[in-house]
Amino acid sequence: MQKPAINPYLALAIGVASVSISAIFVKLSSAPSGVIAFYRLLFSILLMLPFFLIKYRRELNEIQKKDWIITIASGVFLAFHFILWFESLEYTSVASSTVLVTLQPLFAFAGAYLFFHERFSIKAIFSGIIAILGSVIISWGDFKISGQALFGDILALTACGLITAYLLFGQTVRKRVSLIAYTFLVYSVSTVTLLVYVLLNKEPLYPYPADDWIYFLLLAIFPTLLGHSLFNWVVKWISTTTVSMAILFEPVGATIFAYLLLDEKLVVTQAGGGILVLIGILIFLRGDSGKQKMKREKGNKF
Repeated sequence: MQKPAINPYLALAIGVASVSISAIFVKLSSAPSGVIAFYRLLFSILLMLPFFLIKYRRELNEIQKKDWIITIASGVFLAFHFILWFESLEYTSVASSTVLVTLQPLFAFAGAYLFFHERFSIKAIFSGIIAILGSVIISWGDFKISGQALFGDILALTACGLITAYLLFGQTVRKRVSLIAYTFLVYSVSTVTLLVYVLLNKEPLYPYPADDWIYFLLLAIFPTLLGHSLFNWVVKWISTTTVSMAILFEPVGATIFAYLLLDEKLVVTQAGGGILVLIGILIFLRGDSGKQKMKREKGNKF
């Protein structure tokens, strides 16, 4: 295999740091959640547009009708994921919101069981119980802080479910459509969805302070394009499970950024519950890694 231009683990660390700053930019912006999400994706597709037109636009003619339907559905799910997650940051802390969104692997496991009839293992059930217990501790602690914080937690959990639906729907299309083409189309659908949402809610698209426009652009560059693009690049050199485990440090990075930049304090229930969520998902991912290894070994025997 060709030697990578930069250390993949360094690239992975940069990717995690890039997505960790996302919640901070949202918190700093004065714009409504729908507007922030709209401009984040609009700037993302504008930055991707030259690459798409030069190299990938011919794929449009090869996409089947079924794949178009799935892509549109995925784009709508992604749009409302951003709306609800950004809205949750108006009510609860960065730490609570990002930890609860990190429950995504368990939501994905449940979705795989319901839609693809995958079986539960004892380790998966155990990891799920631990992670759910952690989210309950976070939510209970936030409820004691305020009812608004609990509402923010519920929004974050719903956003987690939506991003899982987006990934589950999109995984079938990704087998037939390139990453750049699929991402560009999904982001475009999400942008249109968010524009309709903003207009129906009568939220102003302008004017906003200069700082907000900077935050919109930074959201497009760092967490959206740089962060996720690096994750997609490093899987060539590092296992998917390792990348998934590294992404679990997003709440840790977000919490550190929130402490340094927003002066947000971390309460005991948030720290304890967050640690349990991370432990639960780590157990789940290690079990999933073992299962994939057994499948590969079994396949190599034939």
